[in-house]
Amino acid sequence: MGEIMAVTLTINGERRTFDVPPEMPLLWLLRDVAQLTGTKYGCAVGLCGACSVLLDGVRVFGCQTPAGDAVGRSITTIEGLADQPLGKALFSAWNEVDVVQCGYCQPGQIIAAAAMLKENAHPDDADIDAGMSGNICRCGTYPRIRAAVHRAAQIHAEEKA
Repeated sequence: MGEIMAVTLTINGERRTFDVPPEMPLLWLLRDVAQLTGTKYGCAVGLCGACSVLLDGVRVFGCQTPAGDAVGRSITTIEGLADQPLGKALFSAWNEVDVVQCGYCQPGQIIAAAAMLKENAHPDDADIDAGMSGNICRCGTYPRIRAAVHRAAQIHAEEKA
């Protein structure tokens, strides 16, 4: 990696400065430097979605996003999403539907669901399948994930009413 520089990021609403090479993958900065280990390392090539985070509300793969590209933008990890109303609805739905089997992919799945639900508060099955594309679950919990996204949308709508 290149020269170490001060990189200031806003992570989960908190402004933090790190001395890292700006080309360091955001995933590494989050897990290894910031000690936010909810975001998972999966494939390192942007194919599995385990490293998904929100960058200005849009899902990105942390393994493919240089930390320097996140300067001046808002990063939300699974830890930060837990404190937001939509995140609470997603966590509640995930528990209610009993989605988790091994759990490894679930932070990325929940981040992808949050990004999708911000764009489409009432998705149908095809919308969910498209919105969750890019996130792999090796345990095959896709039907439960779809059901939980529907339930989270319902919970979130009820809480907003």
